[in-house]
Formats: sequence, C-alpha cells, structure tokens
Amino acid sequence: MAVNVSRVIKTLGDDFTVIDASGHILGRLSSKIAKRLLKGERIVVVNAEKAVITGDKYMVFERYKEKYDRGSKEKGPYFPRHPERIFKRTVRGMLPWKSSRGRDAYRRLRVFMGVPEELQGREFERIDDALLEKVSKTDKYVTLAEVSRYLGFRGV
Repeated sequence: MAVNVSRVIKTLGDDFTVIDASGHILGRLSSKIAKRLLKGERIVVVNAEKAVITGDKYMVFERYKEKYDRGSKEKGPYFPRHPERIFKRTVRGMLPWKSSRGRDAYRRLRVFMGVPEELQGREFERIDDALLEKVSKTDKYVTLAEVSRYLGFRGV
C-alpha cells in the first residue's frame, strides 16, 4: 500500500518539526515526542526503522512477540508489525489515549520509514537526551527494523 506523503504532510499544515529517529533509543525518543505533542506541536518522524531498543536481542524479540501474539485475530488487541506503526504505538502508550486531549495529540504525529522525497531538503532535528551513543553505556541493542522482520514484516 503506497502512502501519498504530500497529502499526509499537507494535513499538518506548514509549521511542523521533522525528527530523524536513526540512532535514538525508542522509549526515550517516544516520551520526548509525547510531551511535545501534548503541548500542541506538530511532529513528523523519519527513519523510524532505524530507532533502537536497548537490551539483549532475544529478550527484546520475545517481549515484542508476546505483545504481537496476545489476543485473537478476530477480537484483538492488535499489535503492529510495521516499524513506523510500532513507533506510533509506542508514542500512543505515553499519551492519555482515553481522553480527547491525548487523541488530539496523537493526530498531530506522522511517522515514516526512510525519508520521503517531500522532506529531502528539510532540516532534521536530533534529540540529544535520546541518542544511543550519548545516553546508553550498553552495546546490546536491536533496531526496530530487526524487530519488525522478526514479527513477520517483509518490507524492510
């Protein structure tokens, strides 16, 4: 399914921030983005598949596999396999989803795999508090693309 990126970005208007997720720790970056969304900022995240999750590879895989296998195919709850949807779901978990304030904040977020052509010339923001090399002392981590591939996504 192809996404019409120009139409998706047009829904945000002109004033939005573009954040490059490559090399950032998923949880830390998601919490920073959630705070900014609640303040009313519009945010576009690119390179979502290059975000990292710290921890032992197989431990991370099993944790996400458990979330994916939970529920039934008919009734849910459903957990995504696409890296950009896993990223959005992580941010959603940090928002007050059951209130209109949280849902409105969630609607101000757009996440893409890679960098779309429409955003090629823009300046990308990097959040220093969430960068792997500045924050974490471990060398055990997994990218979101690897987790998606483990869950059965074939697009990465």
